Amino acid sequence: MSGGTNFKEKTVQNILLQFFKDEKIKINAEALSLMTELLNIFVSEAVLRTIKEAKKDHQDQIPIDYFEKILPQLLLDF
Repeated sequence: MSGGTNFKEKTVQNILLQFFKDEKIKINAEALSLMTELLNIFVSEAVLRTIKEAKKDHQDQIPIDYFEKILPQLLLDF
């Protein structure tokens, strides 16, 4: 993915494994690749939407309020 975010698959794998109750569960390479790409897209989209919302109000800095404002629709879109 160009620009923006770029999560490492190992990092995503470690995060996912923390939420599995059974320690024997494995994540196949294709699923890990897909989850990593989805996370990259999600975070990039969140940043872009937050910036766009802040620009509407002519903000130079972006307080967390703008992220909170876009979050419900972002979650619905994903």
